[in-house]
Amino acid sequence: MYPYYYYQGSMARQNDKLAADIAKAINGEYSAVQCYQKLSGMASNKKERDQILEIKQDEMKHFQQFSQIYMNLTGQQHEPKMTEECPNTYKEGLDFSFNDEQFTVDFYLDIAEQTSDPTIIEVFKRAAADEQNHAVWFLYFLNKQR
Repeated sequence: MYPYYYYQGSMARQNDKLAADIAKAINGEYSAVQCYQKLSGMASNKKERDQILEIKQDEMKHFQQFSQIYMNLTGQQHEPKMTEECPNTYKEGLDFSFNDEQFTVDFYLDIAEQTSDPTIIEVFKRAAADEQNHAVWFLYFLNKQR
């Protein structure tokens, strides 16, 4: 009997960590949506503004998907919180966004590796690919500022 209870306890701790990481991802997406709205207003031209708004749409989709996964996992709705403030200048905002997106790629891949649920794995791997794409756009815009 002991191994069963140990396994159950281990699984509960794994699910707690997974839920906590998904809550952190929800907060990150919520913060990114707010930041990219602000950043789009500072964009130097329409093309950049439109691309940043498209990135914002991706982040909104991730936010909704992660919120649904969190609800399915915990039975509760996560109340999103702003975790980081967006810089007040366009160049600093681009730099901040680039670094944030790069960090997020690894974080989402780590989340995907924590579970055997194919839906969660697919959603987070796809989101990681999106984040990498976003980072490339922010780096491109940042290099144009130099």
